[in-house]
Amino acid sequence: MKLPTVNDNPFMKPMEWLSLLVLAALILVVLPLALDGFRLNLVGKYLTYAFVALGLVICWGYCGILSLGQGVFFGLGGYCMAMYLKLEASSVENTKIQSTPGIPDFMDWNQVTALPWFWKPFHSLPLTLIAVVAVPTLFAFVVGAAMFKRRVGGTYFAIITQAVAAILTILIIGQQGYTGGINGITDLRTLHGWDIRTDSAKSILYFVNGGLLIACILIAQYVKRSKLGRILVAMRDKEDRVRFSGYSVASFKIFAFCLAAAFAAVGGAMFTLQVGFMSPSFVGIVPSIEMVIYTAVGGRLSLFGAVYGTLLVNWAKTSFSESFPELWLFGLGALFIAVVLAFPNGLAGIWRQHVEPRLPGRAKPPAAPTVLPHGAPAE
Repeated sequence: MKLPTVNDNPFMKPMEWLSLLVLAALILVVLPLALDGFRLNLVGKYLTYAFVALGLVICWGYCGILSLGQGVFFGLGGYCMAMYLKLEASSVENTKIQSTPGIPDFMDWNQVTALPWFWKPFHSLPLTLIAVVAVPTLFAFVVGAAMFKRRVGGTYFAIITQAVAAILTILIIGQQGYTGGINGITDLRTLHGWDIRTDSAKSILYFVNGGLLIACILIAQYVKRSKLGRILVAMRDKEDRVRFSGYSVASFKIFAFCLAAAFAAVGGAMFTLQVGFMSPSFVGIVPSIEMVIYTAVGGRLSLFGAVYGTLLVNWAKTSFSESFPELWLFGLGALFIAVVLAFPNGLAGIWRQHVEPRLPGRAKPPAAPTVLPHGAPAE
């Protein structure tokens, strides 16, 4: 079999460029023109989850690492941004009702008399922007190195990431004086003096969010099409062969896990800016599993499918939970079961097998192998 060369494996194929242009037009042109301010901000919130889905495509779809704790990195990125916004709000709000001026209100309520040391760097916006990516990525590196160096993977790794999500949630809630507890960090007002609560600010943040999402798609596409991406796929299918070929499997897995964490952290920071708060409800096991469902519905082997899956599932969640709030969780579980049993390659798989071959000038491609949950293609 002829091995692919650089020329045989371009950065993006014509159909992928077209898919990117269609997605960019939908996010940056069609939706802003078609939706009012409230609905557009709602879609902006959905798009912040798409960052997590992109990371899962690389981590789970192409590397075979199923993480059920991506909410941890989404939350850490969001909390880093929220800490800066809260300190800025605390420096300008009326301090007459506080016994200790200049600290967040929830600290004053919990008799904290001085700003903790780990809050002090978040007085600086540049340091905050660095921390948004660096803190979750460093945490992912520590977790990944501890697990992958010991060859922990598969179901065991998924369960451990769930445990990490649960532990961090309990820690945030328990340290109420330093984190805001179960209520999270709220009443966020300005970003470097710019009021983020106005309609115009939310509209600008939506476009920033969309631009960052397109940039992350390009980064993920570069990784996917590079030699690194081919090694990740080889590890997913035949890990022992890659190890015996002299590659450090643990190092590649750590990289994929850290990249997914960085994407999730950017999404969490944008969520805080657009929604105006961050709480431990976005860190735990339930939101992490929902993020996996977004990726599975869209197609865990497709970057564009992951974005569309995120938009579709969240739109359905908003629509149906308004009418049938007690039934939505059952519907979400049924949707995940349907994906696993009926179309395991997600919406992207349906498109490739049934729609794309019927387009003008498109030859029918061979059927794509069904990808099993553990990452190996079906026989």
